[in-house]
Amino acid sequence: MSTDGFDDLAAFAAVASTGSFRAAAIQLAKDPSVISRRLTQLEQHLGVKLLVRTTRNVALTEAGAFYFRRVRSVLDELEMATREVSGFASSPQGTLKISCPVTIGDKLIAPLLPDFLVKYPQIRIDAHFLDRTVDIIREGFDVVIRSGVVSDSSLIARKVGAFRSVLVASEEYLTSRGVPTCVEDLQHHAALGFTTHADWPAWVLGKDGEEKSVRPVALFTSNSLEAIFLAAVKGLGIAMVPPWMAAPYIASGRLIEVLPGWHSTRDISIHAVMPPGALIPQKTRVFVDEITAALRCGNSELS
Repeated sequence: MSTDGFDDLAAFAAVASTGSFRAAAIQLAKDPSVISRRLTQLEQHLGVKLLVRTTRNVALTEAGAFYFRRVRSVLDELEMATREVSGFASSPQGTLKISCPVTIGDKLIAPLLPDFLVKYPQIRIDAHFLDRTVDIIREGFDVVIRSGVVSDSSLIARKVGAFRSVLVASEEYLTSRGVPTCVEDLQHHAALGFTTHADWPAWVLGKDGEEKSVRPVALFTSNSLEAIFLAAVKGLGIAMVPPWMAAPYIASGRLIEVLPGWHSTRDISIHAVMPPGALIPQKTRVFVDEITAALRCGNSELS
């Protein structure tokens, strides 16, 4: 039904409940002539007389009384739905369907979810950790976390963090193969190559404004960052991984940073990607705000 159709129904319900065009006009903040015109329009559309107009009052016909009983319940439901939907705009609530790459989801996003749900008890989260590019609109996602460049310009993308990768290896590996003292030494070590990184098969490293590139000999390559990382933990070689992934292992001594101070020169951005549209739901807005604050401020190893 069009907006005009709903306005006609509202005008009819107001006249039927007040018994007066003037009282209905006051109730709806409209001129009485507008109310009269809408009633005439509605009767013409239905092909039946709804009201009997006299100089003193307005009475419902039999058809009008039947129609009013049905219309009133519809308008009550509409009013309730309007209030409830307005609540979605004013306070964060509802189910938030999100998608993240498995590693980023496990290491960065999942630890933030419990506190977020406590802070916003009216929000429910449906989280999917997937190493594939999802169709945000077709699959009904509210927010998708992606690393790297967002190629679809029709989507809304907000940068929530960025990082530069570091080199790591286990103590066992470095004890058996030696500790690199310069970038050139990397050519004599077993490399664990993440094939999805834009620079691979090279490692492009920077420190204090200096940049060097090396093409190491790969013992093991994979498009899975988790596989590369676990191979480094097991002592198979040197891997270039995000600092947020390596930090707990470096702190516990299971990994050692190789060539401290050197890192990848390429910024890898993390984006929160949302469906197109001018109005972003409150549940989505607060989620993106929370992860942005946590990734940029709470996790210093991210950048």
